[in-house]
Amino acid sequence: MDLVFVGIGGALGSLARYRLGKVVTEKSNTTFPIGTFIINISGAILLGLVSSLDASRNMYLLLGDGFLGAYTTFSTFMYEGFNLFQENEKLNAFIYVLGSLLIGIIGYILGFELGKLIKII
Repeated sequence: MDLVFVGIGGALGSLARYRLGKVVTEKSNTTFPIGTFIINISGAILLGLVSSLDASRNMYLLLGDGFLGAYTTFSTFMYEGFNLFQENEKLNAFIYVLGSLLIGIIGYILGFELGKLIKII
């Protein structure tokens, strides 16, 4: 049954990532990989939120491992960061890689704290 929850969440997360990434990329006019950046940061915030809630095991499998596991994308993050270095956009590469890591950690913490506040209310 675990595989069903992860599979459903994963399918929905990958579709959400694809669609959001496409919309953001089409609306931006930059070489900076803003779509993946937004997706990974929002995913970190949401994972912090989901992690802080007293969700059932199945709910965590669906949302945390499934949806957010497929929604965020480490491989694309690495690919785009490497390409920025290859294209001699070193400043954008450093901003992208370090910004993703730092803001991702901060986002996770904010999401986690937000979840704790929601539980109090």
